[in-house]
Amino acid sequence: MEFLSNTVTLSRMQFALTAIFHMLWPVLTTGMSIYLIVVEGLWLKTRNPDYYRHARFWSKLYLLNFGIGVASGLPMGFQFGTNWAPLSEAVGDFLGSIIGFEGSMAFMLEASFLGIMIFGWERVNPVIHYLATILVAFGANLSTFWILTANSWFQTPAGGEMVNGKFIIHDYFQAILNPFMLNSFLHMFFATLETSLFVIGGISAWYILSDRYSEFFAKSFKIVLAIVLFVAPLQIYIGHASGDQVSHYQPTKLAAMEAQWETIPAGKSANWSVLAIPNSKAEKNDWEISIPNGLSYILELKPQLSHPVLGLKEWKPENRPPMIGLIYYSFRVMVGIGFFLVGLMLWSVIQWLRGKLAPHVLAQQKWLLRAWVLAAPLGYIAIESGWIVRCVGRQPWTVYGQIRTADAASHLPAGEVLASLTIITVLYSVLFVSALYFGSRIIRKGPDLNLPIPGHQIKTVIATESVTHLPDSRPLEAQQ
Repeated sequence: MEFLSNTVTLSRMQFALTAIFHMLWPVLTTGMSIYLIVVEGLWLKTRNPDYYRHARFWSKLYLLNFGIGVASGLPMGFQFGTNWAPLSEAVGDFLGSIIGFEGSMAFMLEASFLGIMIFGWERVNPVIHYLATILVAFGANLSTFWILTANSWFQTPAGGEMVNGKFIIHDYFQAILNPFMLNSFLHMFFATLETSLFVIGGISAWYILSDRYSEFFAKSFKIVLAIVLFVAPLQIYIGHASGDQVSHYQPTKLAAMEAQWETIPAGKSANWSVLAIPNSKAEKNDWEISIPNGLSYILELKPQLSHPVLGLKEWKPENRPPMIGLIYYSFRVMVGIGFFLVGLMLWSVIQWLRGKLAPHVLAQQKWLLRAWVLAAPLGYIAIESGWIVRCVGRQPWTVYGQIRTADAASHLPAGEVLASLTIITVLYSVLFVSALYFGSRIIRKGPDLNLPIPGHQIKTVIATESVTHLPDSRPLEAQQ
């Protein structure tokens, strides 16, 4: 229980808790906003009321996730001033502006037009409402851009230099466009979209299996599948590109991801470890299953390496990432889920081509639908695992190669950090239970298929008033 008296460890645990919990909610809002653009666009084009009612139904889950995301995200920002003040002092000129951009550009844009998107159906022109939906989605994903810009800069700091313990920016755009930024943003963008699509598809599959609104949710199931057809394979490709960058810029992280202790020189083949039991004390894997030449093909698409793969023994223990086993298996969980979702997509497409996804026979595909229900939470697990690899694998550095984590933490009494960690844990538990309760209520209730279409009520009222105020053409005697 020594960690209870270690301020740095407790501060890291607190930031990890807030980051892991907060990330659950923007994942769905950023990805689902793209889906809402699609279904509302289909409604405007076809005037099919089902698409309108899909937009209304899924926007309820969007609003719930937005609210929990706002509440859970506040402690994260405060920690830069409370638990990580030396870090903020050292890199605040860049980090502060990026976080400010996220709040002023992205969050405010999303929040400003969210009210129109949720409550403006009967109050604004349909085209204006659609523009509001697009701006909400743009704001949500712009937020992802700025957050990933800041985190990528921590991974590959660029655009300046450390001077007397403070990072001085010489080229602001070079700092923003740091080597990790583009692939990191794209990887996260498609991760949130893929996760949201499988959540929507999983909920739709659950309704169809339960024989509730089957024809209605067959539409959302097919829309999701049509988008996933492109997103799932593309996400694998971008993830591979991100791995290439790790091998180039952060070789210690790559060694931890693969539990590679010994250096493999150029000209040799490298096996890929499928499963292993890393032993940091003995600096070896106690047990391992590997694929011959597997790592060579993953890194360079050929059996022999052109460049050496450095092993963990190349660095002193204090300069290696901690918790090798956690990094190693988090990476495999992320990759495994990615390929599982691609496989599920292929299975679904095959059944679609065979005509098995027509509304009147879709309910017969019980195993396929059950697989989609199972897949609904997997994207969250993959994203959280990926962030563990990304951030724990960066250790012992907060700003890679520039500021060590031990030097970035505020000098606070351990008891105070433990108290705040406990309070945040309780509050997040309440938020999590509340989100599950209200989310399950929305899903159990289901969509309102009698929801009036915007414009129809106004036309009905006008027609009724016109009839009511028509002059009575009957003879006076008949009127009396």
